Amino acid sequence: MDRTGMTVKRVAVALVAVVALAACTSGSGENGETGGATGGSAAPSKPGAVQLPPRNAGFDYQIGGAYTPPAGVRIVARDRAAEPAPGLYNICYVNAFQAQPDARDDWPADLLLRDKKGEVVVDADWDEALLDIGTPAKRGRIADRVNQWVDDCAAKGYDAVEPDNYDSYTRSRGQLTADDAMSFIKLLSAHAHARGLAVAQKNTVELAGLKSRTGLDFAVAEECGAYDECGAYAKAFDDRVVVIEYTDRGVEKARSGFGERLSIVRRDVEVSTPGDAGYVRE
Repeated sequence: MDRTGMTVKRVAVALVAVVALAACTSGSGENGETGGATGGSAAPSKPGAVQLPPRNAGFDYQIGGAYTPPAGVRIVARDRAAEPAPGLYNICYVNAFQAQPDARDDWPADLLLRDKKGEVVVDADWDEALLDIGTPAKRGRIADRVNQWVDDCAAKGYDAVEPDNYDSYTRSRGQLTADDAMSFIKLLSAHAHARGLAVAQKNTVELAGLKSRTGLDFAVAEECGAYDECGAYAKAFDDRVVVIEYTDRGVEKARSGFGERLSIVRRDVEVSTPGDAGYVRE
């Protein structure tokens, strides 16, 4: 399993984001949209012919473990190791920008990001080594590995993929840039589209307005209510946004402003399963 619980990783990167956005130019041409979908549909034959999640639909975030979706759920996100939920719109979670703690040794040493002292740069919150997407050659090699997971998602019948840690450049100690992140995710989105999968932007609100450059189709936003970011995602992705809040206050804010527009769920931070002591799903 890629992850058991996710939170938004907040870093003081406002200045970095402003500089990066000023330096970037948007490409032309959006991905085609066909509206909502059901899981398990055959992959379309051409890039861009993907199905996007329905707007303002019942949603459950199950990356910590799969279980029978509650009544009324139409969209489910699950870890890539799990099977999709029959008859629903299924999003496949992959950790695309960082290495799992138990999988760090599976990556070639030169693909792990290192600081100026040669030490591996680690996301301290999750003990995950950052992947070095700083050059075209390394981006290509990393994408080759991640895209194998994307292929598995498509083969299982998922409708979309959620590449996590798009914002890892903000934790790179200055070794990576927003442009590196966008160049890398563009490789993933092109491959996913060729397999008939839509691609989510995971968090990283500062880059939401650049989706035409990256090929991203919708957003998976953690705590956008708590941090007053839901409007930016909604504008960038035409309300095709699934929202996970981890506090009562966060879900109240998200629902009060966007309850009729976005797909919103309240989960526990560990994204646990029914029967676990800390399980929360509202």
